[in-house]
Amino acid sequence: MSVLYALVAAVLFGCSLYMILSRNLVRVLLGLSLLTTAVNLMLFETGRFRSVQPPIITEDANRLGGSAEPLSQALILTAIVIGFALTVLLAVLVVRAYRAHGTLASHEIRSADQLGDPFAAEAGDDR
Repeated sequence: MSVLYALVAAVLFGCSLYMILSRNLVRVLLGLSLLTTAVNLMLFETGRFRSVQPPIITEDANRLGGSAEPLSQALILTAIVIGFALTVLLAVLVVRAYRAHGTLASHEIRSADQLGDPFAAEAGDDR
């Protein structure tokens, strides 16, 4: 079963990288969201999730043994929140870019090119 999860995570990574390399901003946004899902699945796989014993350390034991790892569960919850915030922020940027330029193709959005070279010397600059 662990091999199946590894294959699914690999397929999700591959699909997300393919979508991120697209020129359409919506595909890039969905690719990044899919990438966070693949990372969550990989983190889920690192913890031993088949265990039925709760992660409680008994009084006579000095370490956690034979149970699910609570650290990976906490990392997954944190990654879900960060991934959702990143997706919402990028969705706002995509909507803003569409309203400003009327297109979602990244190669057609060239607003920064009109500003000129930022490293060009100013007329009165004597370096």
